[in-house]
Amino acid sequence: MNWISKLTPPGVKKIFTKRDTPDNFWVKCPKSGEMVFHTDLAANLHVTPAGHHMRIGPEFRLAYTFDDGEHERLELPDVATDPLKFKDDKKYTDRLKTARAKTGTKDVMALAVGKIEGVDALVLVQNFAFMGGSLGMAAGEAFITACEQAIERHLPLVIFTAAGGARMQEGALSLMQMPRTTIGVQMLREKGLPYIVVLTDPTTGGVTASYAMLGDVHLAEPEALICFAGPRVIEQTIREKLPEGFQRSEYLKAKGMIDQVVARKDMRTTLAKILSVLMQTNRTPNKLASGG
Repeated sequence: MNWISKLTPPGVKKIFTKRDTPDNFWVKCPKSGEMVFHTDLAANLHVTPAGHHMRIGPEFRLAYTFDDGEHERLELPDVATDPLKFKDDKKYTDRLKTARAKTGTKDVMALAVGKIEGVDALVLVQNFAFMGGSLGMAAGEAFITACEQAIERHLPLVIFTAAGGARMQEGALSLMQMPRTTIGVQMLREKGLPYIVVLTDPTTGGVTASYAMLGDVHLAEPEALICFAGPRVIEQTIREKLPEGFQRSEYLKAKGMIDQVVARKDMRTTLAKILSVLMQTNRTPNKLASGG
């Protein structure tokens, strides 16, 4: 204790003592650099005033997608945690523990059933915050489960993708999920059930090379990075500057790779319109979303 502390009355100390406050009250927009207050950002579905669509987790995504935020979460099967006993500079099991503590989820996928403007649907959401949304055995099993549930309930399946690719810590077991998920999509097609893909930022690697580009309809959020190899890797390989907006959703739309670029605020209505046509059912546009 220094001499200033000794002479400072306790009441004054209390006033000037640093309080523990959240460090996320203000969020910087990556597009404009503007600082946005967190409640304002949440009220606008985590879209900044400049129109940048921030990455969001499954809880918020499900809450605003379903009517009044009401939905039933479905259990996903457990898989072997670390069959390869993988270790780089850190054990894979330790990485999983860290990711689970950070996100509060077991792995990248969240599955729920509910109504989108009155249309029943299954929604699968990929969480980029969990190890970059990487595709591993758990994600593959979750996708197959979603397809099986869609068939059992005779419902369309909507997936929001967000991933950096296959999970390297699972090696070939991760790569095996690419053909497995492709089989899941084929199961839906054989039953005549719609499979709608919403590509969010980023959707890359083995996810893009499998179930992310196998939908009956492909929607994408604005300026989402959608690719196999990223632009930086390509530029370093070909030693050329890529076109402006290369591999972004608007670029892919212009090249015919996706069907529509949809702002987050319009996504529910767009999905409901598509699903009501494909499922030959009526929707109720007056239904509300919830910000969670």
